[in-house]
Amino acid sequence: MPPMAIKEPSFTLGIEEEYLLVDKESRDLAKEPPPELFAKCEEALRGRVSPEFLRSQIEVGTSVCKSVQEAREQLGHLRGTVGRIADEFGLAPIASSTHPFAEWSSQQHTDKERYNVLAQDLQHVARRLVICGMHVHVGIEDDELRIDLLGQAAYFLPHLLALSTSSPFWQGAQTGLKSYRLSVFDELPRTGLPHQFSSFSEYERTVELLVSAGLIEDATKLWWDLRPSARFPTLEMRITDVCPLIDDSIAIAALYQCISRMLYRLRRQNQRWRHYPPFLVRENRWRAQRYGIEQGMVDFGKGEVVPFASLLEELFELVAEDAAYFGCTAEVAHARTIVARGTSADRQLARYDAIKKLGGSEQAALVAVVDGIMEETLMLPASAQRAAPIVASS
Repeated sequence: MPPMAIKEPSFTLGIEEEYLLVDKESRDLAKEPPPELFAKCEEALRGRVSPEFLRSQIEVGTSVCKSVQEAREQLGHLRGTVGRIADEFGLAPIASSTHPFAEWSSQQHTDKERYNVLAQDLQHVARRLVICGMHVHVGIEDDELRIDLLGQAAYFLPHLLALSTSSPFWQGAQTGLKSYRLSVFDELPRTGLPHQFSSFSEYERTVELLVSAGLIEDATKLWWDLRPSARFPTLEMRITDVCPLIDDSIAIAALYQCISRMLYRLRRQNQRWRHYPPFLVRENRWRAQRYGIEQGMVDFGKGEVVPFASLLEELFELVAEDAAYFGCTAEVAHARTIVARGTSADRQLARYDAIKKLGGSEQAALVAVVDGIMEETLMLPASAQRAAPIVASS
């Protein structure tokens, strides 16, 4: 089908966030959250909340949103509701991609068929998955366009990861990475940057080969940083850490939505984003994982490392028209605030160092980090607490 014949996508938004549940007294992970907590959350949120792989996790997801503002309102309501109900049981959700000091070996997976199969299949690798992420779906209904944009949007994934980093600690140690979550997740098969396919039929044949060989049940077992959703007509961005501050989450979601439309506009003009070898994009992926926004990334055109703030300004210029189209210029511009004050990983490390300099113990410093994440996760406007119930969409 010629590029001009493709109908403009809806570019709707859906956001999924995974949280860790912590005991408000010990600040450690809640290894056995009561079933009543999940039951009450389900009753209040009607299909927008679910258990995750580990018992100490919980996942929320918005309905299909027509605007960034609607997504923000829903996400605030979801966070606020989970926080309120968890508090009744002496627990709290934290939107952090790792827990600063929890021991992964002490965690148990949720007793659910899908998770039991996963645990059996992946063995020790699965047990280490004490990690949380944020997934953003953008509605792109045409199959061929979705596959075309899959290959192009991968270039921008390191930029989004860098803005989101929230996992600098692992089992009480500073890892030296801003997103240690990605190191844990990359131990799984079928992760990392997506393969580039020439057509949707090639993608389907590839998935079918794995299914027919009995290696996977369906395409939900492809855990790439970006993938065509197996459940919805969306392109699902999965590379990012989950952000404690909801404004950061929304800025990243809005930026991804705008990048998607910018690439569509190029296609509409019979153009496309330049293809760079995945080897090079993986280098920026590593820099984002290691340094977050701190040390910059490689500008492949210039052949040199460029400060992240400069790359972000170039990206703003590329998507300015799209941000105006979606009415989310302010939300996208919030990424400048993230760069100015640092990501969650930067704040966690700064808080840890501050307590240590005051003579605090290792444990006291780590507990203070958890307290900071807990506070930020539920730093919501009053409207989020009184928002109308989310109506499930078809």
